[in-house]
Amino acid sequence: MTQSILEKIYAGFLGMNIGIRLGAPVEPTVWTYERIRHYYGEITDYVKSFKNFAADDDANGPVYFLRALKDRAGNGRMTANDVAEAWLNYAREGVGMFWWGGYGVSTEHTAYLNLKNGMSAPESGSAKVNGMTIAEQIGGQIFIDTWGLIFPGRPEKAAAYATTAASVSHDRNGLYGAAFIAGCISAAFETSDVDRIIEIGLSLIPEESDYARVVRDVVRFRNEEPDDWRSCIAYLQQTWGYDKFPGVCHIIPNAGICAMALVYGRNFARTVEIATMAGWDTDCNAGNVGTIMGVADGLAGIPTHYRGPINDAIVLSGISGYLNILDIPSFAKELYQISQFLGEDEETPVPIDLNKSGSIHFDFELPGSTHNFRLSDPNAFSLRQSTRFSHSGSGSLEILVDRLQRGQSGKVYYKPFYRRDDFNDTRYSPVFSPTAYPGQTVSFWLMAEKHGGEDLLISPYVRNTATGRDVLISGFSLEKPGWRHVIFQIPDLGGAVADEIGFWIESNSSRKNRDFRSVYLDDFEIFGPANYRIDFSQCVKEFDSIIPFSHDHGAWNLVDGRLETFSLNGGEAMTGNYFTRNVQLEASVIPCYGYSHLISLRVQGAQRGYYAGLKKGGLAIYRKTAGRWIELAEKACDWTFDREIKLGFRAEAERLTLSVDGRDELSITDDTLQYGMVGLASCEGGRSSFGNFRVKELENA
Repeated sequence: MTQSILEKIYAGFLGMNIGIRLGAPVEPTVWTYERIRHYYGEITDYVKSFKNFAADDDANGPVYFLRALKDRAGNGRMTANDVAEAWLNYAREGVGMFWWGGYGVSTEHTAYLNLKNGMSAPESGSAKVNGMTIAEQIGGQIFIDTWGLIFPGRPEKAAAYATTAASVSHDRNGLYGAAFIAGCISAAFETSDVDRIIEIGLSLIPEESDYARVVRDVVRFRNEEPDDWRSCIAYLQQTWGYDKFPGVCHIIPNAGICAMALVYGRNFARTVEIATMAGWDTDCNAGNVGTIMGVADGLAGIPTHYRGPINDAIVLSGISGYLNILDIPSFAKELYQISQFLGEDEETPVPIDLNKSGSIHFDFELPGSTHNFRLSDPNAFSLRQSTRFSHSGSGSLEILVDRLQRGQSGKVYYKPFYRRDDFNDTRYSPVFSPTAYPGQTVSFWLMAEKHGGEDLLISPYVRNTATGRDVLISGFSLEKPGWRHVIFQIPDLGGAVADEIGFWIESNSSRKNRDFRSVYLDDFEIFGPANYRIDFSQCVKEFDSIIPFSHDHGAWNLVDGRLETFSLNGGEAMTGNYFTRNVQLEASVIPCYGYSHLISLRVQGAQRGYYAGLKKGGLAIYRKTAGRWIELAEKACDWTFDREIKLGFRAEAERLTLSVDGRDELSITDDTLQYGMVGLASCEGGRSSFGNFRVKELENA
């Protein structure tokens, strides 16, 4: 291997998301091969620009279903039921994650409802239960890229794990597609020869299967007509077209497109372009082959015009808003760590390092990495990864200040939170909770390389998302040589959260001697305990949620400056850092109807968490495990409807304590859940009105 495994993982995941973004604007049903050719001709770049691309099911599955490796509690190798638990835990039922097209129509929706109603995997995805039409739709291969990335050079293992994961929802050719694509991704770590990659992929699936037959047919056609991919698509339409296979989006025609794009493309760019121009399931196909060729060609093989708009970031649409904001270099490192762990031990869950998870550290070490840093004025500034200077390691982010004069300025910043106006298209309903909070520490290093000018002023800041105003931290002149450490605490934002964190650059140079220099940024970190409140009077409804919360069931609305919910069978709202461990949560509740009015902590999605508050005739602390509510402790007491009650819920190591109106009332010990989000909930029907939401992480608990 001429490149490190980490860099190839990074290139593969970038390649997947480039392919998805390229193909998404021309995804069926109205976009056909003929229409794509008529309107766009030869595609050599993105056909649409996006403020930020709201990634779809093709990105959600590879990230969230892989979490089965970290979440599973049992011993032994990963099972289909471990992946099924990830399905149920990270999806908001009926919203985002994948296509909720109806039972018996959407394969994923069908499998989800099977699981929700108590069916185990892989029965949930079997042809015996769902029939062949549902079992062989395209989802079998579009959610499995990361299984190939975590088994570099081990295609048999990649295929085995991908098959297990895909069996939650698919069968037969649906499973063969998972094995083939994951095996090809794994093989691409060791060879860039497309024919050899395909040969290895085919060796992992039954020779007599339709999947193997269509791939071999494409290879044969290429050998006979090596220079005309458009004649091959005509052949595929005639021989392996959608009209030959049932269902909404069958895997076999799209397998033919993937094979065709690989054998005719030969390099990353041309491969994802052919997969997009060919029609059918364009984003899925371009994403899969983008991963394969991203690994095969490496970072150097991905053109800048495709990589630049990705800017090292994607957003997802799982139930945890915190996990939906994904930094690609950090995720690539996580995949690499998983690959190293699985190389030694496949029998135990992949450990989570709570000292690193939940904090941010951008080191700009991977070639070309930007960690999603942005500029307010791309005309006056530009940025790129550089190896010229580094505070630690070998890389930094270089910001070119291009001939500014006194009074001219601009911002360099990271986005820890998104709003609806940040997107052109949100059809998969992303929802967000911030990756940084008041009380946490921001730390980074700056250095200037001067080419001209007199004086440059730096002012760190955070932006209040409710007001849109920048809160400036003490500024300074960046004139002295060497690295300067900038460190500050995110201030209280009056009950709001921050959606930008960075620094202003302002020139103090005269017109005759304009500022022309490079500013280098390195080791950008956000860490430490948060201490914040959420003022519901400043919240708004976006993404079908009250931001910065995501909701699972129930109706949630803002009423007179409070967050009100009502439901038939319970529901919950969650926010905060997904890896919060020791924390004090406070909220007031006015119980309006029903007998369950709860606040929550260490919530890990729809299936797991701790809850405490009011029940009929008293108080209770619950644990939710695999979606089932378990009462851990209770205490009889009288409480009154329509009267505001102050609830407190504290987690300190294994100790959980419920307080009411400032007095500790109930305390238990339970070590099942170590970390998670905070929120509000009900475990049965009723109506509640919440206010005064405060979160304080506890140090050294």
